Amino acid sequence: MSSTDLAPECCCATPAERRREKMRDTIIAAAQNIFTKDGEAGLSMRRLAEAIDYSPAALYKYFSSKDDLFEAVREQFFENLLKRMNEALQGSGTTRELFEACGKSYIETALEEPSTYVMAFADIGADTHPAEGTFGYAAAEQLERMIEQGIAEGLIREVDLALAGKAVWAAVHGLATLLIQIPNMPGGVTQENEHTREDMIRFHTDFIWRGMAA
Repeated sequence: MSSTDLAPECCCATPAERRREKMRDTIIAAAQNIFTKDGEAGLSMRRLAEAIDYSPAALYKYFSSKDDLFEAVREQFFENLLKRMNEALQGSGTTRELFEACGKSYIETALEEPSTYVMAFADIGADTHPAEGTFGYAAAEQLERMIEQGIAEGLIREVDLALAGKAVWAAVHGLATLLIQIPNMPGGVTQENEHTREDMIRFHTDFIWRGMAA
């Protein structure tokens, strides 16, 4: 399976653009710190400006609102996810193995930066359709291509690609969120602790595949 053309196109940045991007990253990092400590209610543009010793008016040159900031955090997560998906797709394996590796990459990426992940979905609006050209769109498109390839190979039953893509996303998002909120969740409701996170992720990605299998 090809891993090319997964991310939005980019060009060589000028020094001014690199400085601007560095400042945006500083703002995002500060927002994540505040969010981790005090949640969404504790995060405001004024408090964010104070945290980085910046004027609120100047802050709006980088983000027009808190919603705009959250959208940037979402894009940052999906950019990292696409990088991890690329790495997974570089390896050899069957369509099923690559599919499960990408699901594993999503969950692991979320667990590596839990505050970023939770913040990314904290203020998501009613319209969850990512704009074409964004990393979120590229990730959704790649997922549908993997499902489509599985159908072409006779491994996955005929399904609505868009609906199946949403279902798979819901499944990996659900487990990622549970593992962030309940770290000992793999122990199970009976408090048995012989299962690890890796056991849970491996079983879950296999479970998703079997739900669509021909």
